[in-house]
Amino acid sequence: MADTLQQTVPSQAPGDHSTHDGLIPAVSTGIFVCVHGHFYQPPRENPYLDAIEKQPGAAPFHDWNERIHHECYRPNAYARILNDRGEVIRIVNTFEYISFNLGPTLLSWMERYDLETYQRILDADRNSCQRLNGHGNAIAQVYNHIILPLANQRDKLTQVRWGIADFKRRFGRDPEGIWLAETAVDYPTLEVLVQEGIKFTILAPSQVQRCRPLVTTHGERGDWHEVGGGQIDPSRPYRCFLKYPDGSPDPSRYIDVFFYDGPISRDMGFNDVLSSSQHFAGRIAQAIHGDHRPFQLISVATDGETFGHHRGGAEKALAYAVTEEFPRQGWTVTNYAHYLATHPPAWEAELKPVTAWSCSHGVDRWQDDCGCGGGGDWQQQWRRPLRDSLDWLRDQLSQVFEQQGAALLNDPWAARDAYVAVMGDRSDDSLAAFFAAHQARPLSATERTTALQLLEMQRHALLMYTSCGWFFDEISRPEGTQILRYAARAMDLAGEVAGIALEVAFVERLRAAPSNVATFKDGAGVYQTLVKPSRVSPEQVVAHYAMGSLFSDYRREQSLYSYTVEQQDYRRQRLGPLSLAVGQVTLTSTITRETLTLAFGALHLGGWDFHCGIRSFRSRLDYTKAKDELFDGLGQASAAQTILAINRIFGDRAYGLQDLFAEERHRMMQLLSQDTLLRLDQLYSQVYRDNYGVLRAFHRDGLPVPQELQVAADIALSQRTLEVLHALERETSDPSSNPLRQGEEYLNELDAIATEASYFNARLSLPAAKPMLEGLIWRSVWQLLSHEPSESLAADVDWLGRLIALGDRLSLGLSLERPQELYYQYLHRQVFDLLHRAAQGIQLLRAKQRVQVYDILRLGDYLSVDVAAVRDALEGL
Repeated sequence: MADTLQQTVPSQAPGDHSTHDGLIPAVSTGIFVCVHGHFYQPPRENPYLDAIEKQPGAAPFHDWNERIHHECYRPNAYARILNDRGEVIRIVNTFEYISFNLGPTLLSWMERYDLETYQRILDADRNSCQRLNGHGNAIAQVYNHIILPLANQRDKLTQVRWGIADFKRRFGRDPEGIWLAETAVDYPTLEVLVQEGIKFTILAPSQVQRCRPLVTTHGERGDWHEVGGGQIDPSRPYRCFLKYPDGSPDPSRYIDVFFYDGPISRDMGFNDVLSSSQHFAGRIAQAIHGDHRPFQLISVATDGETFGHHRGGAEKALAYAVTEEFPRQGWTVTNYAHYLATHPPAWEAELKPVTAWSCSHGVDRWQDDCGCGGGGDWQQQWRRPLRDSLDWLRDQLSQVFEQQGAALLNDPWAARDAYVAVMGDRSDDSLAAFFAAHQARPLSATERTTALQLLEMQRHALLMYTSCGWFFDEISRPEGTQILRYAARAMDLAGEVAGIALEVAFVERLRAAPSNVATFKDGAGVYQTLVKPSRVSPEQVVAHYAMGSLFSDYRREQSLYSYTVEQQDYRRQRLGPLSLAVGQVTLTSTITRETLTLAFGALHLGGWDFHCGIRSFRSRLDYTKAKDELFDGLGQASAAQTILAINRIFGDRAYGLQDLFAEERHRMMQLLSQDTLLRLDQLYSQVYRDNYGVLRAFHRDGLPVPQELQVAADIALSQRTLEVLHALERETSDPSSNPLRQGEEYLNELDAIATEASYFNARLSLPAAKPMLEGLIWRSVWQLLSHEPSESLAADVDWLGRLIALGDRLSLGLSLERPQELYYQYLHRQVFDLLHRAAQGIQLLRAKQRVQVYDILRLGDYLSVDVAAVRDALEGL
């Protein structure tokens, strides 16, 4: 019986490994497979807020990072292997089995947004280290995807050093390899990699010119083979020697290079190779040499977003391929670092002078009108002027940095290289450690702020070279606009620190960059129309806070994007339709530690009308007098008098609803619309109730229902559903209580509404219901599995089953992924352990425990997890 259980139920917890999970077999067939995913998104944060603003094109998600995360990054960390009924058999962390790099800017976002997935990626590297003799799957990446052959030497060094330091902070080890943005490479770039201790990189087969055996059977160097047309054999690593000034190879300095299999990699992105793991394995098999060589590597590389975002569900095919299909073929799933350690290069390669994987003209895609990235009638003549403009700005900012930084920092450029530690951890302790190492002398708080502003200026100067800005065929695309926003922020910081005005000259240079969009005309038009309005001043932040405070009860200290707002004084008063808030706050940047104290007066006149003034006061007495004057004006119940007082005290610059950050503006618009929508809902509900019998008659006799009555039914039933769901959520949201014991009457009512909606063919509009019900199911599963099984376990499981079925009845398309992940972990850690102990005679399985396990397995049925094998094992005990 123990043997049977061993075959059907894994004994280890998730994260441990067995030969079934891809552990290297004792006898290798000589075929090694390495799949590399380049996971990356361009940085999208507003440079002034350090946060991504809502991007409507990413709907129903908040922004494109969030959308791609839910379509690719999280699904790969929790990849499903399904049976023919769509039930989960296994949940696989594909990052444990593929070579990968994740852009540091993307990981920074993920660390804040989804710590669970972020940690699972780190765990994947650690587990792959254990599986592959200390060689992890993760490799580093140049920090923010700069095309290194086009960067100056100083920026090359910083980008590589930042990438390495960020990798070490996250993964806890030195990187062995590094991914170059767009695999763009030249020999000066390789020299930087070698200098910084990188052992290998990955390139396209089109980037090599010739190769030869390092040593022939006669002990000599072999003859060169010209492979410039992409004929390189990608089944082996190559050694690339750096060169002396005279062009001859330096045998003491080299880096190893893997060239991925071009045809298979292209097919992964553009054909149906990833439609199933069998197709994938079949395509890999076509690349295996039949010449009986003892070892060979089949190496493929593609954008990691291919697995799930570009190709929906491809992460499932990948997960099954690397854990089941490839091992079944006798192939060893490995990574580049491990293969290199066990099979060092026997061949040498020379690269073409300057190349990249996505441009057939070297690296002209990021500097010239080469045609790459087009495909239509649009030109790319803007590329060269854009790069020239940024190069000019970079050099101006470098002068500011050196001149101003020399008085504050021992070595400004060394401090810039080390600043990556602060970028990853902006705590007081991190700042203290940084300044202890790099300050030229003990700095005052003001001087520290100046130093941080200089370093932030340099950070944005590097971000403005992010490759995506040139990748496509129009400067006004979001990617081009974003790098210009970084340039704007860098210029603003230069102005704050050195009083230097660079914007006019910079914008004038952008006039030489012609846009394909007549509205913009050129880069200067793009800058004026799309970049300048995205600037955020401290006054705007306080105005945002002030108007928001009319509808929200802020804490005394409130975080607002990249600022902390501390109330020094605050008073709010309502009089009829008027609401007035007056306050004084200290605004502190969490990035530069710059502080500013500002006062505000914000008046809501009703509806969409707001009037807000911002200014600083020299004394607390002046502020108090101004506050009293404002509330005296309000006491006259005169909107006009109050507005005049705000203008007199705060100046003519007034802020309104349109000046709020988009998301806060939309939130307030919804709040202001609630009363109107409530009245409409009540009206439609009354129409539905008054005509209920008439509606039944129409449906009973199969007659077309008048549109007015059908719309009333749709809205009334949708509103009732949401009201009951909100009540159910409130009833079950208390973390100290058991939600599974509560809400029965609401669940019954929701079942009744679903039946009624089905009878009337109602089109329910329930956008808020899906996340609400998903959250309730997840919390309920967590509550059930995190406590010892109770007497009500069977009833609790049935209650959850009804909740899940309700989602189907309401056609919500519920995602059960997160509760499935909870359940899968519980199955491995608790149920499997119990059954193994029982099978081995270590522990007696009591009748009560057996019943409880059956109930837990029924929960698996409701969650669409395949528990048949576990149920069979239980019955065999």
